[in-house]
Amino acid sequence: MPSSSRTAEPAAAGSGAGTPTPGTTLPQRDVKAPATRGSYWARLPVVLRRTLLLVGIVALWQAYATLSDVSPLVFSAPLDVARALFEGWTSGDLARATVLTLKILGIGMGIGMLAAAILTTLATWTRIGEDVLVLLTSMLNPLPSIAILPLAILWFGLSEMALIVVIANAVTWPIAINVSMGFRTVNPTILAVGRNIGLRGWRLVRDVLLPAALPHIISGLKTGWAFGWRTIIAAELVFGVAGGGGGLGNYINKSRYFLEIPEVFAGLVTIALIGIALEWVFTLVERRTVVRWGMKAAT
Repeated sequence: MPSSSRTAEPAAAGSGAGTPTPGTTLPQRDVKAPATRGSYWARLPVVLRRTLLLVGIVALWQAYATLSDVSPLVFSAPLDVARALFEGWTSGDLARATVLTLKILGIGMGIGMLAAAILTTLATWTRIGEDVLVLLTSMLNPLPSIAILPLAILWFGLSEMALIVVIANAVTWPIAINVSMGFRTVNPTILAVGRNIGLRGWRLVRDVLLPAALPHIISGLKTGWAFGWRTIIAAELVFGVAGGGGGLGNYINKSRYFLEIPEVFAGLVTIALIGIALEWVFTLVERRTVVRWGMKAAT
């Protein structure tokens, strides 16, 4: 009996020390959930955050125009710009200029995207195609596209075609560089699987390379449209060419001649609003593709 009692004591002590016996449930400790990354600002919806920032920028703009002694001949307050923006769109002058510029930009971007797709596909298939792409991008990508506008005007006159050629040159090379980088960084295992199931040539590009390189393609499109947008506005500002009418850059330049400063700012605000709208479109495309496919973390 004494020996059995001595044996039971350590067992009891051991079970009290936390060693679980079969069929027992340990008490759950209070584990705090990890804190949400960032501050209260980071937990707000993206649209609300950026809207608040935009309101803050406009408020600072209005405060500067109200409190400073800046002349209205060189700087306009947001209320005056909003009035000019409304009148420009209701009268149709600003709307026609914007539509014309976007039309020319869209045609130029389409041609540039097609040229970039052909060049990068040939570079993927053949060594000579890769050498051609590397050589052309190293020569033409650093060249400011506005610099070839005088030649384009000599070749095509003061027409939309001159602007389209310049925009296509501005758009082609950033897209080609990004798409080529996307093709080269595709996972070799995915590429090998595609070849093993018999994909060759265009089918390999369409079914394997393009989906895998989609983040780079979207990045190239963002860069390309920005380059094309700057090029067409600069061309219209400097040369005032946009076919038979005047584009957005010409609208801004003409307003400057007549010292219509609110109209100048209205043109600039239109450019900014178009930039915001296109950024939203690109974000939506990314959410529907690369974010959904797990290729990019959601913001």
